[in-house]
Amino acid sequence: MEKLLKLEEAAQLIATIIFLVFIEADWWWYLILFIGPDIGMFGYVFSPKVGAYVYNLFHHKALAVIVFILGVYTQHDPILLLGAVLFGHAALDRIFGYGLKYIDDFKHTHLGRIGREFSED
Repeated sequence: MEKLLKLEEAAQLIATIIFLVFIEADWWWYLILFIGPDIGMFGYVFSPKVGAYVYNLFHHKALAVIVFILGVYTQHDPILLLGAVLFGHAALDRIFGYGLKYIDDFKHTHLGRIGREFSED
């Protein structure tokens, strides 16, 4: 199951990259795709609870889809691209086992503990 989940996430990341290529996005959008949403980790400066909420906000795929649709609806390209970047980055993180965070510990994610493979539950 773990390989299937990672394959699904890889397909979502590849679809995001193809989308960026298709619309001829500037090169720096690719850089933002890979590191930008990790700015959410700065919430951990305040507390694990704030950190988890902020991190999850920047890494939640539903929010990414909402932002993308908002960009399509408003025909505002930066919003559209931001939605794509949030979505692609969340897929990238999940490939490496970085899931949405619980408030008790940065390493406690919905995919299991960071540093350990997905659980087979």
